[in-house]
Amino acid sequence: MAQQCTQCKKGRNLAWKLVKLRGKYNPTVKRIQKPNLQWGKLATGERVKLCTKCKKALAKT
Repeated sequence: MAQQCTQCKKGRNLAWKLVKLRGKYNPTVKRIQKPNLQWGKLATGERVKLCTKCKKALAKT
């Protein structure tokens, strides 16, 4: 459950860091991108971790 939004199930993503070497791009380092998770309350009153996109959408309703 950690590192994942409970609403939309957005989780970690693997990304390559590209370094330019002699005019060509060389994929050298694998990086893990994590979602921006924050605590939020659902309509039921339950406290869960939500990504900011879901938190923003819940605030509008």
